[in-house]
Amino acid sequence: MRVEIFCDGACSGNPGIGGYGSILRCGSKEKELSGAQEMTTNNRMEMTGAIAALESLKRPCDVLLTTDSQYLFKGMTEWISGWVKKGWMNSRKEAVLNRDLWERLLELSKIHRIEWVWVRGHNGHPENERCDALARAAIEEFRKKTGLKPV
Repeated sequence: MRVEIFCDGACSGNPGIGGYGSILRCGSKEKELSGAQEMTTNNRMEMTGAIAALESLKRPCDVLLTTDSQYLFKGMTEWISGWVKKGWMNSRKEAVLNRDLWERLLELSKIHRIEWVWVRGHNGHPENERCDALARAAIEEFRKKTGLKPV
């Protein structure tokens, strides 16, 4: 089964309240996901959007995953194999940030065949724009529920 996933993350303050939005599409069926966290970073939300979408799949799939995050895209297509070989150390011999999420993505990439695609953000890509709106709406909903003010 071929599934298209589009995902985006946003943060109000970095770190601050963060949100993610994802769209899953299989044929004519489409599903939207979103969520928010209190104290996080934009990069973590970008990754969380991809993880939430991949974890929602009920069986192994061929996935075309589109993101506007160079961090997520390059992390999964260029950097992760080196990090694993070097014991989760980056090129500066420092511990890789967000290792917990990278490890989840690595496990998910063993279940699904994922083709990673990067698109420029805020450039009129309809699904990317929708994911951004979902992420921002999740932040606002989180603020309303918690009473937290913008950073």
